[in-house]
Amino acid sequence: MRKHLIALAAGSIAALVGSAAHAQSNVTIYGIVDSSVEYINKVGAAGDSLTRMPGLTGGQMPSRMGFRGTEDLGGGLKAIFTLESGLGVDTGTLNQGGRFFGRQSFVGLSGSWGAVTLGRQYSMLFWSQLDADILGPASYGSGSLDSYLPNARVDNAIAYKGTFNGFTAGATYSFGRDTVNAGPSPSGSNCAGENASDKSACRQWSVMAKYDAAQWGVALAMDEITGGAGAFAGLTNSDLKDRRSTAAGWAKFGDFKLGAGLIARSNDATPATKKSNLWYVGAQYRITPAFVLDGEVFKLDYKNSANEAMLYAIRGTYNLSKRTAVYATAGHISNKGTLALSVSNAATGSNPAAGTAQTGVSVGMRHSF
Repeated sequence: MRKHLIALAAGSIAALVGSAAHAQSNVTIYGIVDSSVEYINKVGAAGDSLTRMPGLTGGQMPSRMGFRGTEDLGGGLKAIFTLESGLGVDTGTLNQGGRFFGRQSFVGLSGSWGAVTLGRQYSMLFWSQLDADILGPASYGSGSLDSYLPNARVDNAIAYKGTFNGFTAGATYSFGRDTVNAGPSPSGSNCAGENASDKSACRQWSVMAKYDAAQWGVALAMDEITGGAGAFAGLTNSDLKDRRSTAAGWAKFGDFKLGAGLIARSNDATPATKKSNLWYVGAQYRITPAFVLDGEVFKLDYKNSANEAMLYAIRGTYNLSKRTAVYATAGHISNKGTLALSVSNAATGSNPAAGTAQTGVSVGMRHSF
């Protein structure tokens, strides 16, 4: 009996030690600090010029601080989490409508089959543009023509994403896409959802199929948000939907990279200009190991309307080290019809008069840690 009990105890201790060995965890603190000064002409009806230090996107990358962690649960299974805050470096404030972890806030499980996560996280529309949109979330870029693109993230979301031999599949579903009231802006659209009396209100879903080889890649994705009572941007009830469908691709040729894409939008909130297409083509060339030159052309065209905008942007980045860089960007936008889009999406308050062209220049510095 004693031998049996000793053997049982020894086996239990060995099991516990084995479990502890598997349960190895790590947490990484990371971030980007990006700040710039920009000059923009023809601001407002008077056409005044504006010099400012914007805080929404910095100049090249949105500033952030985050915590990312994993725990090995054994058998190839891991627990994962990310908590990421958006920072306005110009004033030291939180972005994304004042959310403490407004960029990302999720927990989940991952394995060889992919990852399932719960919380505030990116839509698959964001991941589909990540490689093809050369300028990405820069202050003079796609966000100037569609503010949702660099802010395609949702609250209360379930997400799946997995990569298998270069092919990535992903999907999200949100029960309440945006709980923050921060005015008609990507910082918060006041569509809380999770409403027992209207189960369709403020929902969001997205899907993506993506393939990446060593020198090229293509992506298809779709993202749809639903309105609700009190929501901004005209999506005031759950019968109204705003859908974006995209095809994008990229290719590398030595030190040269080319990216292009189309985002087709159907927005019930603006019936007079419901359908639009946003085209973009961009290129990047590494002139030296330290200096990179990139530029992009965007065209936003509304169907059956005179509304149209063209944006041209070029940027030079000099890397002082692996973590620190300085950059300069120039952009020009031409608006037609009733459009009054600003060349810069780095902060509000720089829109020109309707149908007016506008030029901006920005210089800044970025440091990652």
